[in-house]
Amino acid sequence: MLFLRLVAVAALWFAVQYWAMLTGLSIEGKGRFDLLPPAWKAAATALAVLFPVAAVGLWLLVSWGRVIWLIAAATEIAMHELYPSIFGINRLLVLMHLAVAALFVLFRLALFIQRRRQARAVRTDSP
Repeated sequence: MLFLRLVAVAALWFAVQYWAMLTGLSIEGKGRFDLLPPAWKAAATALAVLFPVAAVGLWLLVSWGRVIWLIAAATEIAMHELYPSIFGINRLLVLMHLAVAALFVLFRLALFIQRRRQARAVRTDSP
């Protein structure tokens, strides 16, 4: 629960960054929506919507929050790894998304193993 809420706060931070860029409040106004090339307009707009939705879903601990976060993270990874000539290279961002995804998988695996051990434990109703 704590991990998902921390990821929710990070997703909200990414959302605020994208909205600040699109409205001209950051990057000295150079990232304003009307000044961006078409590829950046599409990507930044989609991420400005996806990240706050993911943040709400993660905070509420609902399953669709993880899915929306995965879509947003995969979009950013694809932007910087598949199209570096358009979006630039941001290895730290890519590594951060991959690390969060790996941690999530490890936590899920640990919970699965713990539940499996508890199910195998001797119960009083066992024959």
